[in-house]
Amino acid sequence: MSIRSEGLSVVIQIKRLPHAVDLPFPQYATRQSAGMDLYSAIQHDIHLHSGEIGLVPTGLAVALPYGFEFQIRPRSGLAVKYGLTVINAPGTIDADYRGEIKVGLINLGPETVTIKRGQRIAQMILARVRQAKWQEVEELPASERGKGGFGHSGI
Repeated sequence: MSIRSEGLSVVIQIKRLPHAVDLPFPQYATRQSAGMDLYSAIQHDIHLHSGEIGLVPTGLAVALPYGFEFQIRPRSGLAVKYGLTVINAPGTIDADYRGEIKVGLINLGPETVTIKRGQRIAQMILARVRQAKWQEVEELPASERGKGGFGHSGI
């Protein structure tokens, strides 16, 4: 599959599912935004109580070119103001996935959070992907850090 680009953009095929025909496509808030806002495609309000997890549909499916992924990340305003975040952040949409994009949200705040239809619930970032190939060795090359683990460099 070839990658068609327009400047810094990559053309992505997107399908709006029947329960989202009235909702906008993901969009960037500004010209230099890294993430596009995703909207909830729910039929009824979702009330996430403190500590509760919910799976929120977006009503969208995509066909990413080989070598790309979408990363689903929290919206900073929802996270800071209400404790609402993406449970598996960053979530990954693989290039070969064709199902509906859904966002797993968790309420880490003390109060119930209500999610409404068409609300911006997360952001989606397009990222390049490289796959690893393993090369087994007897010894790894030395490094400045060596085997220093968590907290080895101080607080």
